[in-house]
Amino acid sequence: MKVFVTGATGFVGTAVVAELLAHGHEVLGLARSDGSAATLAKAGAAVLRGDLEAPETLRDGAETSDAIIHAGFVHDFSRFPAACAIDRAAIETLGAAIEGTRKPLIVTAGVAFLDAQGTVAVEADRGFPPSDAYPRASEAAAEALSGRGIPTSVMRLPPSVHGSGDHGFVPMLIDIARRTGRSAYIGEGGNAWPAVAVRDAARAFRLAIERGPGSGTYHAVAEQGVPFRRIAEAIAGGIAVPCVSLSDEEARDHFGWFHGFASIDQPTSSDRTRSELGWSPTGPDLLTDIRDAGYFSEPRAA
Repeated sequence: MKVFVTGATGFVGTAVVAELLAHGHEVLGLARSDGSAATLAKAGAAVLRGDLEAPETLRDGAETSDAIIHAGFVHDFSRFPAACAIDRAAIETLGAAIEGTRKPLIVTAGVAFLDAQGTVAVEADRGFPPSDAYPRASEAAAEALSGRGIPTSVMRLPPSVHGSGDHGFVPMLIDIARRTGRSAYIGEGGNAWPAVAVRDAARAFRLAIERGPGSGTYHAVAEQGVPFRRIAEAIAGGIAVPCVSLSDEEARDHFGWFHGFASIDQPTSSDRTRSELGWSPTGPDLLTDIRDAGYFSEPRAA
């Protein structure tokens, strides 16, 4: 199967490309720069030059491939609404390009902001609709495509997809702790962050694309919820700073724009995903990776 992958040289996308190639698939990776193109070629993937804001390139990649994994996103939180608009337009373009073909399309989303009906979020829970407070519309765009008969699945990732090379939320927390001289949590720090090792997440994408076209929702979640206090303690130990509890008001000042993510409390199940895909995560847990995967070797916040 030839799979078109956006975000192919990102942290998750790199692992997805490696997983697909290791299991006999061809990969066409979207590359914005010469460096990204060289990285993909070295890995054994074909290269399509372009970016998420080039609809004609996205159409070409989708039309010339058997399946699509949309793992790309503009990770610029200084212009988050614009990044979300780019993401939505890209999903709509990819879907329109495969309308009527029954090619599988997987859209990446998150488990952090779900309208959970129980204490633990499950795959059947709906994502909150896009709003001014959180404008990301990945799931809404995927649902709209499915409503038009374009089979679009959603792969929800947890707040921490971890491993060597991570430049996501944990490195951002490390950067905040380095800048402020303390690693913090809110209140008792019991709010739970789900997590998954990046190679396990990549395997979930591969299994979902091999399952064929559909409109399912999957949770690439290995750990249902890691208490935020334990993450803060691991960071404090890694860079030798105090670990402190803050009130919500103090935390807003400490974390700044990241406060909403630091306060995520979303225990999440992946039972249905494991059953439907035969997915069984085997990678290290989050706290082990924070200790052993090079998180403290140098600042890596994006």
